[in-house]
Amino acid sequence: MATTLAATSLSAAERTLKFHSGYAESRPEAGFVDDFAALVSEKSGGELEIDVYHAGSLGLKEPDMLRILQRGMVDMALLYGEYYTRDAPELSAVYAQGAIKEAEEHLEMLPTLREIYAREYGEWGIKTIGGVVSPVFDVGVHCKEPANTLAELEERKLRVWSAHLVDTFTRLDISAQVIPQNDMYMALQTGVVDCAYYLSTVAETVSLNEVTDYEAYLHPWAAAPAMFGVSQRTWTSLSDEQRAVLEEAGQDIWETTRAMAVDPQREAEARAHRESLGITMLEPFSDEDVARFQSAALEAWEELARRAGEDGLAIFDEVTDRIRQINE
Repeated sequence: MATTLAATSLSAAERTLKFHSGYAESRPEAGFVDDFAALVSEKSGGELEIDVYHAGSLGLKEPDMLRILQRGMVDMALLYGEYYTRDAPELSAVYAQGAIKEAEEHLEMLPTLREIYAREYGEWGIKTIGGVVSPVFDVGVHCKEPANTLAELEERKLRVWSAHLVDTFTRLDISAQVIPQNDMYMALQTGVVDCAYYLSTVAETVSLNEVTDYEAYLHPWAAAPAMFGVSQRTWTSLSDEQRAVLEEAGQDIWETTRAMAVDPQREAEARAHRESLGITMLEPFSDEDVARFQSAALEAWEELARRAGEDGLAIFDEVTDRIRQINE
């Protein structure tokens, strides 16, 4: 009888949480989510487990995720603010390309970004407990013919990945259009665009070396972190010990990925590899061109924030004030 009661008590103490991730398992972020789940199991002695559902395999849609977590329809999710423009447009205004000129600035920005996400997700009944700090990759312009000045790009059609970037380049008299990553190769191959604005460090993964011959570095990627979000309904149902385990594991992943985010050797090795594939590396865009790009990007970012309303503008001011402090 004593053995049976002990087994029943142990079973009652165990808890398994469902974790939604929209990323494919091949993405580095997915691996860190798996690492987080393993840490939770280890730190709790198996009392708390995380079942990770990659690539949206629970059938949940990214644009609905704030409402889903608010209602407690899933326990946890990997949250990326730019997916939620319908329900929380201010989240798309937290961080934008052109925000930083040097990769190291990103590390100084992270506490501010994390505070904003904790506050904004908290208004949706979502507790954030760390997350994945994305690598700060080089962003370059990849073209079929040489181009490493903004003036030269005025004669080209450029692929970009967001409306903010379309607005940025339009302000520089450069024709840009959003083309999804999966369509980028064909667009370059068929002449729909002449150049692609893309993360140079991982350009080989989308075979840009097959449809472009030249590359010029422009700026470091302002990579918004992906946060681990817990439904407040789930959070309040957990014991103090279980909540502590989740926070410790989330912080561990945050610190691990932060330490990996800025890596000049990684960028240099990736550059050398692209050269071995036949890409001609041009001189980077000049300091004057980078300054013009950043100025246009900040103007477009402010307009994006304005469209998001008072909260968006307040976030824009908070983040850009911190950027100015870093650069003083």
